[in-house]
Amino acid sequence: MTIIEAHKICEDFYRLSNPNDEDRFLVTEALDYLITETKDPGYMLELGGLYYEQKQFELACKYYELAAEYDNTAALLCLGYIWYYGRTGTRDYEKAFHYFDMARLRGDVNAAYKVADMYRRGLYVERDESKHREIIEELYREFRRSSNYYLSRPYSKLPEVYLRMGELLAGDGKTKKALKLYDTSRALIARRIRDSAFFGDRTIMKELTGRIYELRRPDPNHIGLFDLYELLRKPCLVRFCFEGEVHEVEALIEEEPSGTEALIEEDPRGAEQYKAVVIRFDGDWYRTIDDFFEKAQIGEELLTSLYEELYDLEVVKDEKWREK
Repeated sequence: MTIIEAHKICEDFYRLSNPNDEDRFLVTEALDYLITETKDPGYMLELGGLYYEQKQFELACKYYELAAEYDNTAALLCLGYIWYYGRTGTRDYEKAFHYFDMARLRGDVNAAYKVADMYRRGLYVERDESKHREIIEELYREFRRSSNYYLSRPYSKLPEVYLRMGELLAGDGKTKKALKLYDTSRALIARRIRDSAFFGDRTIMKELTGRIYELRRPDPNHIGLFDLYELLRKPCLVRFCFEGEVHEVEALIEEEPSGTEALIEEDPRGAEQYKAVVIRFDGDWYRTIDDFFEKAQIGEELLTSLYEELYDLEVVKDEKWREK
């Protein structure tokens, strides 16, 4: 392999919307070669990111630490995430705060709102709502000054900042302003998910959809793919079309749920949540909503990559609204 060949493998990989295991193996080998030949921390960070996306967190941590030794700010942020979520098996909020705050002081927006999150929840630092609000409001003002620039770039951190600012506005009773920020965030996150299968973006989409549904009653005649994060929480049948073909997604109660827990529980938003809902899509079964959004495909393409091309989405049966 040569450096030119390794670069070509990486370029080809990032053009793929649904890479397979062989594709991932090739790009991993290419990045490992580039690291060996160049000692460039950017490649270390990149390889760490690939392992993180594949949930191989021990390897991700290894390459983030290598990049951090070269004073790479993004690597500091990534190490913050490793310890904040306990990706390698142990949560360490002291280490998480240390790495996030180092990156924040170097101007990293992502690290700044994670520091704000830790003040809000009192993780390692003393709980401080005013410090949380101060950081988020300052980030929001910064993004608003250049909103057109950030709106054209879905991989900016505008969605994460708008999500947090929306929460503050909703808490202040400013529902319309909060919904406007949530809707903007969701549109940008949808574009991210279309282009990449990173699980973190799906997690944000799920949270955003829940926040929107808390504040606004949805219209079952005007829904999009990501509304299924909420609709499929209870028994429901949705139809849609893609290239002239009709497809169905259905949430069903599992006949023999595992364990001895009750079938219905209260979820954090106070609505009844069926514990044993499973998803059927075009004859394939998915154990959870998250599993469905991660794996559902039409042909060789992930459903989430096709969301803009789906049409005539319709709630055919939903106990909350109507039955046809």
